[in-house]
Amino acid sequence: MKIAAVVAAAGLLGAAGLVSRSFYHADDVKPISTITSFSATDSAASRSATRGAINSADKNTTFVTVKINGDSRVVLGEKANMTTVKDVLETGDITLDPDDAVSPSLKSKVTEATVVTINRADADVETNDTEIAFNEVRKETSSLPKGQEKVETEGQKGIMETTSLIKRAGDKVISSNVFASWVKKAPVDKVILVGTGSTKSSSSADLGTTVPAGEVQSWAHQYLLDNGYSEADFTAANYIINHESGWSPTATNPTSGAYGLGQAYPGSKMASAGADWQTNYKTQFKWFISYCEQRYGGIVAAYNYWIAHNNY
Repeated sequence: MKIAAVVAAAGLLGAAGLVSRSFYHADDVKPISTITSFSATDSAASRSATRGAINSADKNTTFVTVKINGDSRVVLGEKANMTTVKDVLETGDITLDPDDAVSPSLKSKVTEATVVTINRADADVETNDTEIAFNEVRKETSSLPKGQEKVETEGQKGIMETTSLIKRAGDKVISSNVFASWVKKAPVDKVILVGTGSTKSSSSADLGTTVPAGEVQSWAHQYLLDNGYSEADFTAANYIINHESGWSPTATNPTSGAYGLGQAYPGSKMASAGADWQTNYKTQFKWFISYCEQRYGGIVAAYNYWIAHNNY
């Protein structure tokens, strides 16, 4: 009788558009695998139809709906063996990969109203743009009365383009690995002329005083002043780094692989300034200063070279 009832239930499930596997072995009438099925819907009506089919077969049988990346599957099995999400997945022979996201948790209790959701992790290459702040540079000029100010150049934000390999499970980001990050558009400083009222012309070497923008620049500015450098040195350093990396310590040139604030090539050169050169902006900035001193004789000299050659 039990075998006949199960066969009848399988027929009802088949009529409802569900695919099933054998539930009992014909010889010893013992369960060897569970009936599993797939459905394009997950409505209360479809669950009711499934419950009706099961009732006509065996009241000890239950079911739970499992959605995998949006596709619904109904897992059937004995009530005693289907009490938690983990039981449901084992009964339905559903294997989770390490990065898959499952809800509710594996230890959660289930009923026939439970819908277990599994989002398989998937990796995509994504490119996005972020803004680079512009700085305010104040320059003295004898062409204006003392104390009078005039905006010579309006500031414009720059754009940093970053390409990453993003691995997601549903809406959850499992991992994100940046493999290219470069200055798509360098910021334009806001230049303010400040009148001196003096007939004495300003030095051509006077680059003005740059107001730091953000924590990294503020630290670099203070570090230079504390070590005997001038405001002009910071203005020069800020200009170079804004154009090279947008002050991102993980900036990576997609073509050459140059890395970090000053775009060292290879990036491992910066190990001379510290073992944490890959992530520490302080270590990278100290290396940048040393590089400018050794190759050009100073930061302002490196700036002058950059202006003439668009690199340094």
